[in-house]
Amino acid sequence: MEQCASVEREVDKVLQKFLTYGQHCEQSLEELLHHVGQLRAELASAALQGTPLSATLSLVMSQCCRKIKDTVQKLASDHKDIHSSVSRVGKAIDRNFDSEICGVVSDAVWDSREKQQQILQMAIVEHLYQQGMLSVAEELCQESTLNVDLDFKQPFLELNRILEALHEQDLGPALEWAVSHRQRLLELNSSLEFKLHRLHFIRLLAGGPEKQLEALSYARHFQPFARLHQREIQVMMGSLVYLRLGLEKSPYCHLLDNSHWAEICETFTRDACSLLGLSVESPLSVSFASGCVALPVLMNIKAVIEQRQCTGVWSHKDELPVRPSREVWADGTGEDSRRELYSPLCWPPQIEIELGMKCWYHSVFACPILRQQTSDSNPPIKLICGHVISRDALNKLINGGKLKCPYCPMEQNPADGKRIIF
Repeated sequence: MEQCASVEREVDKVLQKFLTYGQHCEQSLEELLHHVGQLRAELASAALQGTPLSATLSLVMSQCCRKIKDTVQKLASDHKDIHSSVSRVGKAIDRNFDSEICGVVSDAVWDSREKQQQILQMAIVEHLYQQGMLSVAEELCQESTLNVDLDFKQPFLELNRILEALHEQDLGPALEWAVSHRQRLLELNSSLEFKLHRLHFIRLLAGGPEKQLEALSYARHFQPFARLHQREIQVMMGSLVYLRLGLEKSPYCHLLDNSHWAEICETFTRDACSLLGLSVESPLSVSFASGCVALPVLMNIKAVIEQRQCTGVWSHKDELPVRPSREVWADGTGEDSRRELYSPLCWPPQIEIELGMKCWYHSVFACPILRQQTSDSNPPIKLICGHVISRDALNKLINGGKLKCPYCPMEQNPADGKRIIF
């Protein structure tokens, strides 16, 4: 993301200049106002006394007018310098980012432009619902004539209603939801209900000795969770000893930390989304973040193709024109023999782009021969020698009813290969 960092540096320079200019402008104007105020007082005093304007006072007035003119000119000149800095930000954007990025995706990916627009609008609406911007989402649906079913909106409406209550430190709606979904939450090994009861108990503790009896009575809600959360329950019961002295100055002061509210919001969002079949992060935000990482790589590939005039290699919907690097080969043969042996199999293969651990949602296997991600129709196959390739690669490597492993010289029967499920 060096391009973003480069633009950010230019923006920081502009912001710093704006800050410096604002401080200098404010200081200069205050000095002028103070100077003009003193001069005005002297002129008023002379007028009250009925004395004519002295030569000294006339000189001071001339100097004041000259100072005002010079200050205004200086501020205007500094303001022009800021304009040049702002223009450099635009040049940095043009220099670091390609204005045309549509070329990295073939138009054939979309069946029609109407479908493309509908998919994008639906992704934006889902993002707005998930972020709690319900009115904006409704307005977009009306303007785009997008028909969204109530069944689609209902989970987001319920989720945001409960989150708003939690942000206001109201545990009622969340507790009611957790109790009604207790069995399904237990199947997910969720501790949401216990954490909600614990937070309510802590709120009672924060009420002081007056709430002690109510807290003891509420502690009965911890009984179903005693086996899994025994240690945490013991800590909360132990805090009652210091209730009259004040928990703020006791070893249990951490119970009053406001971070518990942020934690319960995150826990509820994660467990509720899992229960409702929703992603914690909206697909639009994940796609946007992934695109920011992947686009520079794709743009470099596009530039190389255009430079070498390799037309026709980017014609498939689900494939990108990248030949595997040397590191993927492990058969010990020469480069020429590798190209001769594998080129018919791997052109054009898929490209792998590292998006980071945050975007790891499930395990995947990419065939080292075809450089394609395996699927149900093209599953990974383990050979008797221990190497794993895809079924399509296995079928293409069969010669005379025999299969020679591309990584070792072992010949084997293709039927001996076994499917692997990750």
